[in-house]
Amino acid sequence: MKLLTAGSRECADFLAHLKARHGTIPSDVEQSARAILDSVRTRGDAALFEQTERFDGVRLDADSMRVAPEEVREAYQALVPASLDALKTAASRIRAFHLRQLRTSWFLEEEEAIVGQLCRPLERVGIYVPGGTAAYPSTVLMSAIPAAIAGVPEVVICTPPRRDGRIAPAVLVAADLAGVHAIYKVGGVQAVAAMAYGTASIPRVDKIVGPGNVYVAAAKRLVFGQVGIDMIAGPTEILIIADEEASAAWTAADLLSQAEHDPLSSALLLTPSRRLAEEVLDEVKRQVALLSRRNIAEASLDVYGAAIVVKDLGEAAEVANQVAPEHLELLINDPWGLLPRIKHAGAIFMGSASPEVLGDYLAGPSHVLPTGGTARFASPLSVDDFQRRTSLIAFSQEKLKTLEPALVELARLEGLEGHAKAAIIRCEGRGPKCEVRKEPTPHPAPRTPHVP
Repeated sequence: MKLLTAGSRECADFLAHLKARHGTIPSDVEQSARAILDSVRTRGDAALFEQTERFDGVRLDADSMRVAPEEVREAYQALVPASLDALKTAASRIRAFHLRQLRTSWFLEEEEAIVGQLCRPLERVGIYVPGGTAAYPSTVLMSAIPAAIAGVPEVVICTPPRRDGRIAPAVLVAADLAGVHAIYKVGGVQAVAAMAYGTASIPRVDKIVGPGNVYVAAAKRLVFGQVGIDMIAGPTEILIIADEEASAAWTAADLLSQAEHDPLSSALLLTPSRRLAEEVLDEVKRQVALLSRRNIAEASLDVYGAAIVVKDLGEAAEVANQVAPEHLELLINDPWGLLPRIKHAGAIFMGSASPEVLGDYLAGPSHVLPTGGTARFASPLSVDDFQRRTSLIAFSQEKLKTLEPALVELARLEGLEGHAKAAIIRCEGRGPKCEVRKEPTPHPAPRTPHVP
């Protein structure tokens, strides 16, 4: 990790270098992704099976690609009780948090008019879950539970198989706990293609969510418009604001928790204490040597890791807002006092007892967060991502007539005479009787969502 001073040219260059990696997908990656997408779109299952054998070394067919019920039952047996209990604890907390996000339809009643909003779930959602050599049951819970709460009738998962053609037991159990309807042993660009276009074996979905590597990110970007997507997820990132009282050991551990994800991950410390910055750098060197993913963490820290000394916590907040990090930790004595000055972050962790790892697994909010500075305009994955909202408008003839002058004036102000005449023709002569329903319009009662 580098030791930098805020405001210096070296620090400015580092932050610019960090920002430059955001949202960039190499042209050769996009070209490869496009070729696979086109292949699956035109050839369906045949291309899907070919690409799975090519990239994952597993030969599948229409029968073996979908996880069978007995595989899920076996997965429960394969997990030790402590792992099963941990997954259930996480599922319970994630469910409780997201239940509070559920929107219901509403109506605003005026005299002779009703306007409102209908809130309905998407029909079919696909979740991409990274896999193969690793297992991410937390991604399943963080993505599928909000979809279940929204009431999505069909939630499917695509995830790469292991070399033995199976899916990690923890992923299968998490999917079952979250109410997933089908799991397919396919990953990479070909999985995105199957969900976006549909094949004989995998139905087309309305939206694709979930993280993946740069090829998956490229594929999601290319199919956007054919289907909805949650976001283009980049490498994970953590930014810690720490004061002189923070523990160097704890701070270093939190930085490493994200650096071990990917060589492109970023880990930043902002502190007004040079002493703490130097101690954290020493701790990072000591702790990284103990990690099984040491090479990955060291590569990340060497290029995208830095301890930046600021003049005070106010300047730390300013720098953090420029970065707009995915994860922001406030390891300071009064995190609530600094919170009003924080404008942009995917998730904020308040105080030394709230490490980022809590958010990764079981605090409650989804860990699918905006990366690469997109926290300036994007939000974490939520129940909203799985609902669509439809405007409703119901006017009586009498109400339309009262608004006709303003309606016509606005249409003509924009030079759209056809718009104006569509209003005039309804008000100048006789036509079908149009009335708003006279009886009170009931507000839909909050429904009990499908929560497994």
